[in-house]
Amino acid sequence: MNLDLTEDQKMIQDTARNFAKSELEPVAAAMDEKEDRETFLKNLKKLAELGLMGINVKADYGGSEAGVIAFSIAVTEIARACASTAVTMSVNNMVCEVIQAIGSEEQKHKYISKICSGEYYAGGFGLTETTAGSDPAGMRCTAVMDGDEWVLNGNKMFITSAEYAGVNVVWAVTDKEAKKGRGISTFLVENGTKGFTVGRAEHKMGQHASATNELIFEDCRIPKDAMMGKPNDGFRIATGELAGGRIGIGSLGLGCGLAAIDYATKYAKERKQFDQPITNFQAIQWMIAESHTELEAARLLLMNAAYNKELGRPFAKQASMAKYYATEAAERACYNAIQMLGGYGYTKEYPVERFARDVRITSIYEGTNQIQRLIIAREILSALG
Repeated sequence: MNLDLTEDQKMIQDTARNFAKSELEPVAAAMDEKEDRETFLKNLKKLAELGLMGINVKADYGGSEAGVIAFSIAVTEIARACASTAVTMSVNNMVCEVIQAIGSEEQKHKYISKICSGEYYAGGFGLTETTAGSDPAGMRCTAVMDGDEWVLNGNKMFITSAEYAGVNVVWAVTDKEAKKGRGISTFLVENGTKGFTVGRAEHKMGQHASATNELIFEDCRIPKDAMMGKPNDGFRIATGELAGGRIGIGSLGLGCGLAAIDYATKYAKERKQFDQPITNFQAIQWMIAESHTELEAARLLLMNAAYNKELGRPFAKQASMAKYYATEAAERACYNAIQMLGGYGYTKEYPVERFARDVRITSIYEGTNQIQRLIIAREILSALG
């Protein structure tokens, strides 16, 4: 098996890495501290100009058409500097892929190109509800046909980029009599549509620069042709896209973990106790070795999942394995980094504190790691017949 990146993949990686170092790293702490939306949005625009908002999207619709592996490594590089920017980039790519997969040609050209170009800062992925998190089939948001329009009522929770998303992919129940999960359809709802409001931003533990909001639909009327794909087929689409999104979130976690342990390792080489660098002590060496080994294993799991998706092979199990392992390995790496810095690691003066806060959500969103274990077990047991 050849694990080398192609020239195109290396170019995407270098582009993302250089942008992260030059544009994101110098402002990441300030964006976190002040929730600086202006700087954040400017950087999203720049990412779009670099072609990083539609990496696995066809060039016909404005994407880079560089593939899933390129997407994964780019998210990792961006997350090394700013997880808030990386999550928006990941979700944007996912929204574009949903529209590309099931949208009409008119929908694809209208919306994907605007996200990829930066005309829209972001796209929203409107699936989660208060009663439908790990169980999205239990959603209560409804869409009812009235003449030539759909009327939406309900709420969506924890939606990344909702404040500045130009369009949202929204799932709603269209057949209340259908078996659970079978009567759900997929819609495109533009921000500013009458009857649709974005709630206040959540006050989060981490990823402060990225907005996370509630979507509120109160007799929100959208055109008949705002539906994507087949009626009542939305749940299948949602679960399929979530699997791809897990590659993005696993890659984001990997970036946070690498940034934290790399910073801590450099710090430890300079930090002296008992008249010698603390890297001379076995306790520190073991934390370095454990974290780097686990993160390398995570990288390989992510590459395997991305490779399978890129080839059109089944990849749900691989994506769940990669997301579950990468995010938990990243959390351990961030906490090792704090430990290596000692008291300084607990202060905002050093970035490992921010990395630890930012990485914590990665084991929760895009499917909790407990749900990933269930998916993995189900896939293994199903293969046994």
